[in-house]
Amino acid sequence: MATVEQLLSMKGRVVHTIATTDLVFDAIGKMVAKNVGALVVLDDGRPRGIITERDYLRRVALEGRSSKSTFVQEIMSSDLTYVDPETDLEECMSLMTHRRIRHLPVLDDARLAGIVSIGDIVKGLARQRETTIWELTNYIQRGYA
Repeated sequence: MATVEQLLSMKGRVVHTIATTDLVFDAIGKMVAKNVGALVVLDDGRPRGIITERDYLRRVALEGRSSKSTFVQEIMSSDLTYVDPETDLEECMSLMTHRRIRHLPVLDDARLAGIVSIGDIVKGLARQRETTIWELTNYIQRGYA
C-alpha cells in the first residue's frame, strides 16, 4: 500500500500557510498567486485550521461579508482533519470522501510536514494500480514463457 510519505516524496512538501489574524482578502490573493485551493491556517506557528475556496464562497460571498474586513479565523474550518506520513492512500481517500473535503494537511509529531489534495491521492492510487498491473503482467508472461 502506498503511503502519504511516498506521495510527498514525489510531489514535494511545500505547504502554503496564512495566519489566523490575516484578512481573507490576503488569503484569497495568496491562493490565486500560488494556484492552490486551500491554505493551512497557523496560530503561533501551529496548524489551527484550513481556509479553502469553499470557505470563502460560503462564509464571505454568500453572507455578504467583505474580504477586506473579515479575518481568516472568522471563516476558516477549525475542525482540522489531518493525516500522518504513514497513512495509506486508500485511507486518505476514504477520509476525504466521508468528510467531503479536498485537502489533507500532513502532520508529523504536530509539525506540518506537507499537504495532499484529492487530485494527489487519485494520481497516487492510479500510479499504484498501474504498477500492480505491470508487475502481474510480467509475472504471468514470465510464467508462460
